[in-house]
Amino acid sequence: MDISEIKKSFDADGFVHLPGFLKSGQVDGINARLKGWSEAKVDTMAPEHVKFEENGDFSSLKMLQDLQIYDPFFADILFDSSFTRLAEDLLEEKVFGKTLEYFNKPALIGKATPPHQDGYYFMLQPMSAVTMWLALEEVDAENGWASYVRGSHKKGMRNHSRTQTPGFSQGIADFGLPADLENEVFFPAQPGDLLVHHALTIHRASPNTSKDRSRKAMGLIYFGASAKEDVVAKASYVKSLNKKS
Repeated sequence: MDISEIKKSFDADGFVHLPGFLKSGQVDGINARLKGWSEAKVDTMAPEHVKFEENGDFSSLKMLQDLQIYDPFFADILFDSSFTRLAEDLLEEKVFGKTLEYFNKPALIGKATPPHQDGYYFMLQPMSAVTMWLALEEVDAENGWASYVRGSHKKGMRNHSRTQTPGFSQGIADFGLPADLENEVFFPAQPGDLLVHHALTIHRASPNTSKDRSRKAMGLIYFGASAKEDVVAKASYVKSLNKKS
């Protein structure tokens, strides 16, 4: 797909799937860098940037947030890379790299990601933002594939309520309507495949029911230059979540 076809698909569906966005050697480089994040190194990160499926158990590590703050390798990826340029093409404006994250669903204990819209967390006006999800290993129905509701980005923000999932505190309260399920698309992925969605696109991910396979991925978030964040409200919201977690 050339960029005009990618943009057309993204605008129509609210998401786009780009197989082989990174070559295997590039994925290997990211995985090698992440492997260097030992338990001791993770302990140097701000507590709110680290999430576990089971608190204190490093083998259940679920999420590392804002890696660009801690490692110039990830800062370069977020701020000046093919990901950055793709975000600019999709949003049709300059972008700001907001965060780069590591995600994992450990075997057997990786919980489902509740259906949600990222824009609920972002608090932007206008809602000019995209989230990118890069598979770092094979992903399928067994170990936690992601799904998107086609066209949901055109229907505004749904009501969200509190969940018990670490790192995903809010979920769509009434998800499961016929329009949700009829338009939901699930994506198996190979290492290097990229999924990109609009901040208003409804999406979720299955739990990891595999006995011995993890589900590792890298996430990137970009805000368009036109988007204005309610910084005070966002800080208050994050503070309230950290108190409860």
